[in-house]
Amino acid sequence: MLAQPVSPQASRATLQDTLVSIQEMFFRAAWSLVLKKAAPGPRWMHSPGSAAHSEQKMPPYSNYHAQRSYPMPDEPFCTELNAEQQALKEKEKGNWTQLSHAEKVALYRLQFHETFAEMNRRSNEWKTVMGCVFFFFGFTALLIWWQRVYVFPKKPITLTDEWKAQQLQRILDMKGNPVQGLASRWDYEKKEWKK
Repeated sequence: MLAQPVSPQASRATLQDTLVSIQEMFFRAAWSLVLKKAAPGPRWMHSPGSAAHSEQKMPPYSNYHAQRSYPMPDEPFCTELNAEQQALKEKEKGNWTQLSHAEKVALYRLQFHETFAEMNRRSNEWKTVMGCVFFFFGFTALLIWWQRVYVFPKKPITLTDEWKAQQLQRILDMKGNPVQGLASRWDYEKKEWKK
């Protein structure tokens, strides 16, 4: 059977579709490389519904992360079980009334790292934060003090009390602004301020 000739418009459309699909594949491959090389952050590593990354695991624990908003993680907390834990998992398949309270707690701890009460307990992180804040306040105060003592120049002579008194006397001697200013409040006969 002979192949039928393809019109130039059809071949151009097929070529464009091929190029678009190649671009999409390249973009997906590049993005997956970026995600693999990126530092694992809390959203990347522990997002609900995401597949667990086995190369990131620390035995005997997985990429488990339970949150109050998503309490059912994708994987159990402990994935690699020792002989005692495997025997307990086999016993779990039977009647639960035969399990003791300690065994039920041990099974819970295999599946979940923390209870809701443990997730909701208050942390003492605020003490660290406040300590850092006060440390930086103190460091800033020391830096300002050091700059005032060793870096900034001495106070200009125009800000001394003697200079201010001489400047005031000069303004009064020149009778500056005698209607509403300083000279209007000075009694030139008694050499004192008007009462």
